[in-house]
Amino acid sequence: MESLYLLLPVSVLLVLALIGVFAWAVNSGQFDDLDREGWRVLEGGADASPTKEATSGDQALDPGQG
Repeated sequence: MESLYLLLPVSVLLVLALIGVFAWAVNSGQFDDLDREGWRVLEGGADASPTKEATSGDQALDPGQG
């Protein structure tokens, strides 16, 4: 029974902290455009350099350079 005096306030604080983190995520725009982020992951993102990929692919496919 004494453990409830500790566990109840800790659980209430945990719930309040989770609500605060969720509210921060909503206010900072984490959930604004979920479809775009899903497609960005599948397409390789903004970090992918098409010139680097094309250059390495061209060299690998060209048998006359060896």
